[in-house]
Amino acid sequence: MRVALFATCVNDALFPATAVATVRLLERLGVDVDFPPEQSCCGQPQYNTGYRRACEPLVRRTARAFAGYDHVVTPSGSCVAMVRDNYPRIGAKAAAEGRGTGLADAALGLAPRVYELTEFLTDVLGVEDVGAYFPHTVTYHPSCHGLRVLGLGDRPLRLLRAVKGLELRELPGAEECCGFGGTFAVKNAAVSAAMAEDKLANALGTGAQVLCGADNSCLMHLGGTLRRRGEALRPLHLAEILASTEDDPWRAA
Repeated sequence: MRVALFATCVNDALFPATAVATVRLLERLGVDVDFPPEQSCCGQPQYNTGYRRACEPLVRRTARAFAGYDHVVTPSGSCVAMVRDNYPRIGAKAAAEGRGTGLADAALGLAPRVYELTEFLTDVLGVEDVGAYFPHTVTYHPSCHGLRVLGLGDRPLRLLRAVKGLELRELPGAEECCGFGGTFAVKNAAVSAAMAEDKLANALGTGAQVLCGADNSCLMHLGGTLRRRGEALRPLHLAEILASTEDDPWRAA
């Protein structure tokens, strides 16, 4: 099995510990992981802002970077949704405009091989107990792309419940958006901030020490509000929890 890590630009630039944790976790489970250096942004910011054609070079680049791998794994549901849900649409639109089928072929060749981390663990590797140890109270926020586009369901929760020492506390209003939404947070800052406040009121009400998620973009949005308010609740990506073991436990920076 040849597996490639799709780190994503947000993780590469701002949350490299998540990408490192993903590799540590997968290697602990016996997976050989490569990091194709040609990978870059998937084009989600451009696409969400309406610049479809500006995404096309990134579709080609991403397909080329991950050619030949059985599976492509990423700790970002929104980027998986971009590749699996929107790449085929971009390719089909280019073909409908009379510009050939090359882009569509590249998109369709890549999309089925791309997995969000919790999907890969539960659906491909068939594991829920990954041997993790995390003696903290945790509440989980399901990001919109994972919840609504990918249909991750309870996969992340099943993985968290199997972690030794972890106490999982239910997040009220879990299915409500946190307000990030990529460029939505820039274009509609006041609404975005208000949605974050609502989400964090529910998270803080659980009394948890850690706010867990599977998309660092959402955790970045919520974490910024937490820091400005001086709250002790710590945002942390699911991969970092699952990578933590008794021999090599997670430690707050």
